[in-house]
Amino acid sequence: MKQQKYGAGGPLRRVQLGNALSAFGSGFTMPYMFVYVDQVRGLGSLTAGLVFTLFALAALVVLPFAGRGIDRYGPRPVLLAGCALAATGAFSFGQASGTTGLLIASFLFGGGVTTCQPALATMIVRCSTAKTRSHAFALQFTLVNLGMGIGALVGGQIVNVADPASLTRLFTIEALTFLGLALVTGSARIPGPAPILVTDGGVEQRSGLRALTADKAMLRLCLLAGLIFFTCYGQFESGVAAFATDTVKTAPSTLGMAIGANALTIVVLQMFMVRITARRRRTTAMAATGVVWLGAWGAALLAGLIRGEAAAATIAIVSIYVLFGVGESMLAPTLGPIVADLAPARLLGTYNSAFALVKQTAIAVGPAVGVLLVGSGTWPLYLAAMTCCTLLIIVLALRLRRYLTPAQDNAEAPAPVIVPIRELQTAA
Repeated sequence: MKQQKYGAGGPLRRVQLGNALSAFGSGFTMPYMFVYVDQVRGLGSLTAGLVFTLFALAALVVLPFAGRGIDRYGPRPVLLAGCALAATGAFSFGQASGTTGLLIASFLFGGGVTTCQPALATMIVRCSTAKTRSHAFALQFTLVNLGMGIGALVGGQIVNVADPASLTRLFTIEALTFLGLALVTGSARIPGPAPILVTDGGVEQRSGLRALTADKAMLRLCLLAGLIFFTCYGQFESGVAAFATDTVKTAPSTLGMAIGANALTIVVLQMFMVRITARRRRTTAMAATGVVWLGAWGAALLAGLIRGEAAAATIAIVSIYVLFGVGESMLAPTLGPIVADLAPARLLGTYNSAFALVKQTAIAVGPAVGVLLVGSGTWPLYLAAMTCCTLLIIVLALRLRRYLTPAQDNAEAPAPVIVPIRELQTAA
């Protein structure tokens, strides 16, 4: 009974465990990559910035191949390749001391991490049903946040800037987590793809790229998703963090508390949001996310105006991250399932990879824009730009509705109740 309720039982649990393990490793090292390159290796902030740029640009190179590989060979070999690439990159990153070695390791590391994402998403789709998919993606999001939070907490206890060996150990452990992901999830028996329906001239008969570019609903979803990731996830640890510390003069410890409040909000609300969004249109949930994030930018404006009042400004900064968490918990059971429902059966890997590519690009561009605006002292312009982007999220989410079928938008009417003629006669 539990297997029917939540999906494909054991395989899905192993996929979710792999998600948590991968997130733990990311949280374990990501917050400390900049300080490792800048201070521990003494290569400066410019080199550290190049490291992050190459880490993000790796997605542009590997994701198109990852999508085609998933569609042709299945998600397991692609996941194993991604794990091997990420483990090699992470281990090399901890051993490298020069600029060239760090840049090469960063590219391998980023390429491996981004290769794993569409493979894991495809595995979740294959291990779940249309009814359980939202729950599966929401659980994945919860585990990822928990894993990253715990990883950052544990990693912070190991890091010692004065001891380069502590960072080397950190990245070695990160490499081991990817080997663990390969062992736990890469060996799971994932159900095969759904049967392909043969149609005359339909999307199913087109190549992956042609089918994707011809799918107006998917293109509009990618545009909307890019704006979502740019506006929230792309600002989360960059633009908003810079605004909090440089403009509002929030202490780093307070910023850490705000980020922790975000993770706690997601963990507490996520399963409740699954139940709420299960009875609503997906486009409504995405538009509602935009409304909640408008409140977050309103709290940011308040923090900027009252930054002289430390206690009140702190509450406002924490509120930003809490409201971000509320919106994220509504998106988790929405975005993944809608991509899965839009994708033709044989192109699921291509669609998931395209979605991951949009996500990585937006998250790479977002910090550059946010930090540039805040760092130049034009924080009102920054908040105005983010507010306009959030309003556009609401508009695009509602306009997407006309391009989706009722099933894709989670808006199918319940089946009519047929009363036997005999009962009608008796009632009469």
